[in-house]
Amino acid sequence: MGKGKAPEWLLPLALLMPAALFLTLFIAIPSVQALWLAFQTPGGSWSLEPFRRMVTDTRFLPALRNTILLIALIIPIQLVMALTMALIAQSRRRGAGFFLYLYAIPLAISELAAGLVWLAIFTERGYLNVILRGLGWIERPIVFLSYERPLGILLAVVVAEVWRATAIVMVTLVAGLQMILGEYWEAAEVFGANLLQKIRYVVLPLLRPSLQAALIIRTLFAFQTFAVVVALGGGVLPVLASEAYTWYVGANNPHVAAAYSLVILALSAVATGFYLYVLRVRPEEMGR
Repeated sequence: MGKGKAPEWLLPLALLMPAALFLTLFIAIPSVQALWLAFQTPGGSWSLEPFRRMVTDTRFLPALRNTILLIALIIPIQLVMALTMALIAQSRRRGAGFFLYLYAIPLAISELAAGLVWLAIFTERGYLNVILRGLGWIERPIVFLSYERPLGILLAVVVAEVWRATAIVMVTLVAGLQMILGEYWEAAEVFGANLLQKIRYVVLPLLRPSLQAALIIRTLFAFQTFAVVVALGGGVLPVLASEAYTWYVGANNPHVAAAYSLVILALSAVATGFYLYVLRVRPEEMGR
């Protein structure tokens, strides 16, 4: 180390500092505050009252059910679509790179904007009804979004979320595919493997670290789905994030809202642990 130069060990710390600062200010501190509030009453005494009010709320179980159902529908669809999109973008065919930019367009659209876009499509006088009537397939507009048809709102949210956020998974998988050496693919061709066999025996095993990261990130965001649900369904389709917002803003009760946030945190931790276990890379596989 030359005179006047900073120690070499400072460089890694300097590179990690922005991420560490971000995680501390926007994740660690709010999480500790939520934990603190969830076990207190408005008077400041320690109590489980916020959790009692949460679980006895008539909208808690529907919100929990809808949140889990949305994740169970959205994540598998997005995974299949993202893998297909990533394989197309990474193919050597002419114009394949164009699809990467085309698929990434929804990344520039906020969650609320995406909800409003699909609201304009699914409303009674929206684009979908206009197209269907123009083709002569329907005589009267179909009411897709109605409090009498919560299933229609649920499916509309699934469509909107799949359109908006599949690119997040796709970008992660593209990065993982770039790490897979072409020799593996060529070896599979030599042994006569078809496309599905290549994906099953070559792509998916080698893509497990990227799949792990993509699924964890997307599932964490899916638990926080809020603006799209509110834009398309209002209060007809409660989810955990929207109920936390309602208690915090509408009922002016940050303690019950914090209890909801801890439920989201617990479910997120369970999902993360599940992905880490199922898609783990064993030490003996690292040397392959």
